[in-house]
Amino acid sequence: MGKLQLITKGILKENPTFALILGMCPTIGVTSTAINGMGMGVATMAVLILSNMAISLIKNLIPSKVRIPAFIVVIASFVTIIGMLIKAYLPALDASLGVFIPLIVVNCIILGRAEAFASKNGIVDSALDGVGIGLGFTLSLTIIGAVREVLGSGAIFGVTFAADVMPLLFILAPGGFLVLGYLMVVFNKIAKR
Repeated sequence: MGKLQLITKGILKENPTFALILGMCPTIGVTSTAINGMGMGVATMAVLILSNMAISLIKNLIPSKVRIPAFIVVIASFVTIIGMLIKAYLPALDASLGVFIPLIVVNCIILGRAEAFASKNGIVDSALDGVGIGLGFTLSLTIIGAVREVLGSGAIFGVTFAADVMPLLFILAPGGFLVLGYLMVVFNKIAKR
């Protein structure tokens, strides 16, 4: 597989949100705005790239009986670092994402890529896989957040363009499920072309 294909497959063919239906907790929980979706996606992508690279480097040193716990320790280490950086440099994003940043540790996208890809491939390919899957997740969360923000509050990236007559439903979890469902249909129609 070519280097460019490693990136593009994560955006289209193996999109974590729309194609693989992974990471639904942060997808519904944080995407009430586009900026929250983007922030969560970028944080997840950073953890994904770093953990994929680290796991690729140490894969031959880890006994098979403790492989998954070792992967979780690596992932948790990077989540802690990213969480501290967000808390220090992006306090508003930290306040809006809340508990979802520490929950990256148990995000099935990260552990799934560690097990399915990073533990079987070299460091460069693992990093590119992390970039592709991370970009796919970031784009998905940003799009979902943008649609929810536009429909629920008449704004995008915090810039209001409509009066306060928008239905609150789209900012709440049920609206998140509706937006996710319709966007999955659109994504899969486009992807099949």
